[in-house]
Amino acid sequence: MRASLLALLFAPVFATAASLEGRISLVVEGKPLRPEEAASAVVYFRPAQPTPVTPSTTEYAMSTERKQFVPLVLPIVVGSSVRFPNRDPILHNAFSTSKDNAFDVGLYSSGEGQLVTFNHAGYVRVYCNVHHSMIGHILVLDTPFFTRPDASGKFRLEDLPTRQGDLVVWHERAKPWHVKAVPGETATTEVTLDLNQRRIPRHMNKFGKPYGRTPNAASY
Repeated sequence: MRASLLALLFAPVFATAASLEGRISLVVEGKPLRPEEAASAVVYFRPAQPTPVTPSTTEYAMSTERKQFVPLVLPIVVGSSVRFPNRDPILHNAFSTSKDNAFDVGLYSSGEGQLVTFNHAGYVRVYCNVHHSMIGHILVLDTPFFTRPDASGKFRLEDLPTRQGDLVVWHERAKPWHVKAVPGETATTEVTLDLNQRRIPRHMNKFGKPYGRTPNAASY
């Protein structure tokens, strides 16, 4: 009797643990890129029936290093916070005009920088108001099921609910790829992304005006 009761208690847990896996290939103008370059993509699964998302207790960081945002791509879940440290001996000003997640940390020198909380799902392009060639990408997700491909382009999402949903592959230079999938049933997925978008999109500064030299430009 006791064994039967335990089986009933644990059966639903095992029944909802499944996976999705595949491989990502990148091409530019029809030419394949090295497999390890697919590691910049983000793969996520959004069940048709939404799954509760708990903000990370870990403080993420997107730092400025050698006039670059590091990491280039940062996936997080809704409600999580990101700090913007400055590791350069020059001034920076991280900002975004992305809908629902716009922010501006102001001009800041070397140090730990400000903390920004992202409360809405969506794609956040991060720019520097001092250096127009700097760009970072924050993907704010409303699902806890996401991963990054390994150096061979392979990915595997584990512990997924066994119900249909959208499997999405996102890359900052490609149109998002998606397909309906059922964890535990959908076969290994082969995905090819055509990187046909600009590495640095044309954009204005945080005031909505073209970038220009400032009186202290030489110190930047």
